[in-house]
Amino acid sequence: MLIKICGLTDVREAEYLNENRVDYAGIVLFCEKSRRNRSIESAKLILKALSPDIKRVAVMVSPTAQQVRQAAEAGFDHVQIHGEIKQGALDVLPVFKAFNVKDMGELPFYQSCPQIVGYVFDGCEPGSGKIFDWNLLKRLPRDGKLFILAGGLCAENVAEALTFVEPDGVDVSSGVERPDGSGKDAARIKAFVERVRNAERGEAALCTDC
Repeated sequence: MLIKICGLTDVREAEYLNENRVDYAGIVLFCEKSRRNRSIESAKLILKALSPDIKRVAVMVSPTAQQVRQAAEAGFDHVQIHGEIKQGALDVLPVFKAFNVKDMGELPFYQSCPQIVGYVFDGCEPGSGKIFDWNLLKRLPRDGKLFILAGGLCAENVAEALTFVEPDGVDVSSGVERPDGSGKDAARIKAFVERVRNAERGEAALCTDC
């Protein structure tokens, strides 16, 4: 089970991911309305602090090809695209295409795109910490690309999500932040990762941090 921690904002948070050996780290770029948005310069410092084993994901909304190229030059391995995929944006980095409950019907259009290596399924408001009706995913075909569940996950509900949806991976941001939203919380990240690993082993665990 792949684990992606999204919305990193500083170098200290990169160390939390290293300690817990997650698979992917996401940083929001070119999205001024997001409180997690970071400049390319800040992102480079965070990327440098990450373990080489962790894949770097640039999270963007309807990016231009030039913005994706900037992410590639900064050291990102993938781009996660919310909204529109503009001309040329598929030609630079492997893509995770993000969907929400409003546009999941567009999935078939992207299934034939070899540059898209996975899908991230989120709620109406990405980054809001709100779950959505997982039944919507039951009707979606699996095509060999990574099937990643996001939206309102935390240590308290991730085991249930894994059982119900059976994704290839999970993506969390708000669910591992401090209660005041001022950044990632080391204890919550640890609890989330432990719950995912315990669920993989078929073990029960009690979350005390959500």
